[in-house]
Amino acid sequence: MSHWKEQQSHSGGKNIMGSNGPEGRGSQRLHALLRHLQSSNSIPTNANNFNSESANSKRAAVLICVFEGVDGNPRVFLTQRASSLSTHSGEVALPGGKREEGDADDVETALREAKEEIGLNPSLVSVITLLEPFHTKYGVTIIPVVGILYDKDAFSPVLNPAEVEAIFDVPLDMFLKNENRRAEEREWMGEKHLLHYFDYEVGNKKYVIWAVTAAILIRAATVLLKQPPAFLEQRPKIWGGITENDMIILQNRSKQ
Repeated sequence: MSHWKEQQSHSGGKNIMGSNGPEGRGSQRLHALLRHLQSSNSIPTNANNFNSESANSKRAAVLICVFEGVDGNPRVFLTQRASSLSTHSGEVALPGGKREEGDADDVETALREAKEEIGLNPSLVSVITLLEPFHTKYGVTIIPVVGILYDKDAFSPVLNPAEVEAIFDVPLDMFLKNENRRAEEREWMGEKHLLHYFDYEVGNKKYVIWAVTAAILIRAATVLLKQPPAFLEQRPKIWGGITENDMIILQNRSKQ
């Protein structure tokens, strides 16, 4: 089943899966990633109305901004929310936020928020896909927007101190590995699921990536790197439920 829906973006007139941005730059792996997504041709059943114009004050979008690391492998930007914020203060998050009345679509929401939070110019980002919505227990519907930053050197972060305390980047494939990961079993809406925590250290700073941010990045890594996670994911059904890879892991465990 595919994971993207091609749509016309009103943000500068560019198309998802389109050609905006300096595609002539960047690694072969990023171009291979783009070709893989372009070869898909169906829409997941739980990804309908990605760009619904219906009134939803609790609709949000986040930007998964992928770029090439020094080792040639994909990395993504994350932020630490300002400690002064009234909700989720100090937590790790993807750039993004709630959709505003003037936003044409989810892509524009994600790009606008990234510019406001970390100073990322939307013209530097080639938006390639949307992932299926994630619904939180707070009633917020989050649309993950995936974009490629081909020219990382053109981006000089400018943090909005009212919203962001720090910016850092991590390897995308860390969200498929068991290393530096732990999980807790939780129950939501009468169903058990796993809440994943990923520990990451850069310099002398330690970060914990967890909850819906971790879930979105597990999904993004699975889709973009074309690999299942090495662990039992066990998402809530509202996020797509048990995956095919989960079934394989559970079957193997039952044989042990």
